Amino acid sequence: MKKSLVHLVAAALVASGWPAAAPAQVRLPALGDAVADDFPVSTERRLGEQIMREVRRDAAYLDDAPLLDYLQSLWAPLVAAARARGDIGADIDAAFAWQVFLVSDRAVNAFALPGGHVGVHLGLIAMTAQRDELASVLAHELAHVTQRHIARRIASSQRMSVVGMTAILLGLIAAGRAGSADAAQAAVVGGQAAMAQQQLNYSRDMEREADRIGWGVFIDAGYEPQGMAFMFERLAQASRLVDDNSFPYLRTHPLTVERIGEARSRLEAAPARRAPPPNVFEHPLMQARARVLMDTGVQALRRVQAQVAPADAGVPERLAVHYGQALASLRLNEPAAAERALADARALLRASPRLDAHDVRAARALDLLDAEVRVARGDA
Repeated sequence: MKKSLVHLVAAALVASGWPAAAPAQVRLPALGDAVADDFPVSTERRLGEQIMREVRRDAAYLDDAPLLDYLQSLWAPLVAAARARGDIGADIDAAFAWQVFLVSDRAVNAFALPGGHVGVHLGLIAMTAQRDELASVLAHELAHVTQRHIARRIASSQRMSVVGMTAILLGLIAAGRAGSADAAQAAVVGGQAAMAQQQLNYSRDMEREADRIGWGVFIDAGYEPQGMAFMFERLAQASRLVDDNSFPYLRTHPLTVERIGEARSRLEAAPARRAPPPNVFEHPLMQARARVLMDTGVQALRRVQAQVAPADAGVPERLAVHYGQALASLRLNEPAAAERALADARALLRASPRLDAHDVRAARALDLLDAEVRVARGDA
């Protein structure tokens, strides 16, 4: 049986020489100060690299070039803006990876790991209605990285066992896997489960700091101000309507009335956008791709194939339907059906009055899927 990420990384931490217990006297640095010498940048980087080596071996790790390319197109402007603002100090700039990766899971979640690694679940991409909403989550997670919040949580913990440490660092993945929260806690032995769950949640001060700094980075990167507020509203509605394991992001990043109110206040004070947002067609395509890859069972793929856009649907929604049909047909080894759906998508995109230089990425996404179909037909 394949070991869980929690068990794999526990072994990695032991192998890397991580002490069995943290020092008894560890001071939690004030927000905005440097992390204490108990957890220096070099240690965080090494721990992050060790964790990622194990994560990449897990079946949930997804290496999907189109989705990773899309995530990177949203992530890169945020990192550049953080550097320009001075949020990324010289000590961590060269040391950290500043990389995003995908987790093949339908749960709505994203998380930061030590050393500048940020994971994004397919479920998060699938539920966001526009690129700015997804970028707002990335900006928030980037702020957790630049402010070294995970390192501060570790440095503040006293007499922390290796198992407890693992639960804190990898709980965001293990508990984020749909329906696996109980299993993740069961893996934490020695009476550590309650402590691990408490430590998983960022403190209110850290969440507020990540909101504030993430907002500045988000705006400076050129994203639509409404995107972050809309994401808050979407998550708030989910927290009221859904009480299961589908939204682990709400467990590790708990929403409060104060945080939602501050997001609305920032939106009201933000300058109005003068130009329409670019790439209005790309996000629906990647949203459709995430939805297909979340469930590649035959019945699920047949349902995607049979989808019909509502009569009042706009071009982005209709494009997403055709793209999903094409990808589902490809996964079902029906390239002819995939080609027909792609032809419909291309015709729709060419006829759209919104097509301009900014939307070249949508045409490129269709080309990449067409390449996948051609390779499947042996026409490399």
